Amino acid sequence: LKRFNTVTPVFVKIDGWKAGDTLIQTDLANTLKRIRDKGAPGFYEGETAKLIVEEMKRGGGIISYDDLKNYKAKTRTPHIFTYKGYKIVGMPMPSSGGLLLHQMMKMIEKRNIGSMGFQSEQSVQLMTEVERRAFADRGEYMGDADFYKVPVKELTSEKYLDDRMKDYSPDKAGMSQDVKAGHASYYESEETTHLSVVDKEGNAVAVTTTLNNSYGSRTVVGDAGFFLNDEMDDFSIKPGVPNMYGAIGGEANAIMPGKRMLSSMTPTIVLKDDKPFLVIGTPGGTTIPTSVFQTLVNIIEFGMNTEDAVYKPKFHHQWLPDTLEIEKGFPQPVSEALKKKGYAIKERGAIGRTEVIRVLPGGKFEGVADRRGDDDAEGY
Repeated sequence: LKRFNTVTPVFVKIDGWKAGDTLIQTDLANTLKRIRDKGAPGFYEGETAKLIVEEMKRGGGIISYDDLKNYKAKTRTPHIFTYKGYKIVGMPMPSSGGLLLHQMMKMIEKRNIGSMGFQSEQSVQLMTEVERRAFADRGEYMGDADFYKVPVKELTSEKYLDDRMKDYSPDKAGMSQDVKAGHASYYESEETTHLSVVDKEGNAVAVTTTLNNSYGSRTVVGDAGFFLNDEMDDFSIKPGVPNMYGAIGGEANAIMPGKRMLSSMTPTIVLKDDKPFLVIGTPGGTTIPTSVFQTLVNIIEFGMNTEDAVYKPKFHHQWLPDTLEIEKGFPQPVSEALKKKGYAIKERGAIGRTEVIRVLPGGKFEGVADRRGDDDAEGY
């Protein structure tokens, strides 16, 4: 942080923070006051915008005052699909999360995965292969729908998803070099935050937000007190070349002025009988959709309680690199059996930090904060 800033940010303490220390972020407080008093113009115009532009000039950036003033948030229709009687409400493009979750859930729907057993060789292999195929489509077809016609209807049609699984064999590992994006008619960072909220009236909110990499660009806007993100890495800077987290993208996610980058954020609300049943999401970069996918399958198909559904070891495949990543504690007999079938297995640290609220019969709430992170569940 010292390297990328002309002054040491207030939250950086050279001799380290100790219990009982007080951190006062006056610059950030003033930034938040301007947003409180003026709404969006309190950030994208006026004093805060001027401070951002000053930082751009200092660091050789290209964002101008007019760029900030002309920025507008987009309201888009949620991505909604059904799974065995549940209505699943997810995030639309330019996040790939809702569409990936749709594809993965539908590719297992006809295969009676519940009878295979939790983290059996059969269920893990099936889920790995649907993850592989969904991420292959992500690299080819997904991006900002304002700039590229994302063939959502085709990518989620029953025929298309059935065709995607035609070459699936439970006897051997798939190979990503052989699993390309399907024919449709037409490692991003893990430094992300998610919160799930339900109130007594039954209103539910799932929110995921991110800086992208750890500490974003590592640059703090002087006198404004916040980090600039490094979300440009979520674009396909060079189509076909992986980003810092191994994710591959194509022309659909190429850089263009005014375009929004593809992400993996998957804030999700699951409705049962048209009422909130689950509110779920997680940080984790490209592991976000697979973490949400596995947590939903754990609850809906394997009948798990919420804590087990969140805490049990997870796994992840994103097409490229062609590696099945597993968490510490993943059952060794299963990983050994999958190795024999040809899977390249790699043990890694935490996969996701999933936050779930479950609405129980009678209207009580059960909140689970993932112990993989410094997370918390509260009711008041």
